[in-house]
Amino acid sequence: MLSRAVRVLGRVPPYKRLRLSPSRCVSSASNLHPMIQGFAAKLQRPKFAVSPDDIRILSKPTHFYRQLIDMIRRAQTRIFISSLYLGSGESELVSALAEALHKKPELEVHMLFDLNRSTRPGPHSTAKLLVPLINQFPERVHVSFFRSPSLRGLLAKLVPPRFNEGWGTWHAKIYGVDDEVMISGANLNESYFTDRQDRYIHFTGQLHLSQYCLDFIKTVSGFSFKLQPPSSGGSIGPYSVRESEYAISWPTPEIHPHHIHSTAELALSALQNTYIQTTPERVDPNKVVMFPLIQAGQFNIRDEENTLKMLFEHLDALPKDTRPLLDLTSGYFGLYKEYQNLILRSTVECRIVASSPRANGFYGSRGVSGRIPEGYTLLEQRFMKAVQRAGRESGVQLNEWEREGWTYHAKGIWLSAAAGSPPLLTLFGSTNLNSRSAHIDTELSFLMLVPETSASDALRAQLADEIGNLRSHASDWKGAQRKVRLGTKVLVGLVGGML
Repeated sequence: MLSRAVRVLGRVPPYKRLRLSPSRCVSSASNLHPMIQGFAAKLQRPKFAVSPDDIRILSKPTHFYRQLIDMIRRAQTRIFISSLYLGSGESELVSALAEALHKKPELEVHMLFDLNRSTRPGPHSTAKLLVPLINQFPERVHVSFFRSPSLRGLLAKLVPPRFNEGWGTWHAKIYGVDDEVMISGANLNESYFTDRQDRYIHFTGQLHLSQYCLDFIKTVSGFSFKLQPPSSGGSIGPYSVRESEYAISWPTPEIHPHHIHSTAELALSALQNTYIQTTPERVDPNKVVMFPLIQAGQFNIRDEENTLKMLFEHLDALPKDTRPLLDLTSGYFGLYKEYQNLILRSTVECRIVASSPRANGFYGSRGVSGRIPEGYTLLEQRFMKAVQRAGRESGVQLNEWEREGWTYHAKGIWLSAAAGSPPLLTLFGSTNLNSRSAHIDTELSFLMLVPETSASDALRAQLADEIGNLRSHASDWKGAQRKVRLGTKVLVGLVGGML
């Protein structure tokens, strides 16, 4: 029943299988801050040790785009991309991929996107943009489309294309070539390259991390649809679709695409377990340690949720005179109920930055989607009332991000030993930390632990600057004064878990 993607090691030329000693936790010789050493020792996850000199934090969408194009043009043997979709106007990016493939005969490209978003009606869908690459390089370009199994039956036929993402998407954002990786929350569309603020962390010289990201993409591609030319032969099998410009084929006819839950859970668990068993026994105490966290609630994979629960439990057990500061941000602040409870029951100081209504990507949209910013205002109001009931007004601060002409899409967590200290931990990647991310979308994020060494001073300064840059456009939350219409309250009551 399992797809070939479960067998993730030993089959990705030209890189050889990684042979490392087994281990399950960070070495006790770590130079991590004492505040998080005990927490780190409990983490039984895949981990990667990275030199802080090989990590660069980008701050602007234009930097993200230039870095991405530069990486593609320098690629030698492999390019791997995972995103929600590819925007209709991204001809330069597609041209860069084609040029790289022409120049490097050994180069292979692996891409994974969301099926519903990538096949929306229109002249420039992701599928239509990429099928010419499949036509030119059929053996070297591999494009897969993940489809959430939650939308099925009659409902799948009735829900309009614009709204079918409400039942779950492929949401992981990975951009890599060779042994170079960029992790972000940004998608591949013009606004994300110009005036939509996100986070972008770039790694160089990371064979192990790069291999994991590619294996993650290949694993999910094993239970995802494949993009093919429209005239790729005879029958394309059950559950597949042939359009005039392309075909979408289902790779495993013995499994219905609506019933991939056990297959996905086994495949993703196997990937994580394989990498747990092949991580180094000891980590250089001067290196940053990173843990990949998969959150796929519909497949019973909850790495992020379990890790954050463990983190808060650890922080709350610290001596009362410690004053850690946790910064949290999300462009879509519908904080998952379990995460709300962790914050409300904790004594940790927490500063939150959320998008203002004007900086929400749905601001000004027509129809029902135009009410989404107002819906987030309602969720924020409910959260702040819960903060008051819990007596946490002095420990929880909510701010809203707004910059003229920009929208906000950043997400993640930073932990500092005290206010004014640089972060010693950060969570980054695709998660919005909301109910969608917890239950119905499929996410990949990373937890980064930074040692207290002189070699890491520059990286910790970058993390501090990252928070400062985001907070420089944040002001006091004004949501308590905003009116929420009755229709919006009804809408949130019906689809609140999809926001």
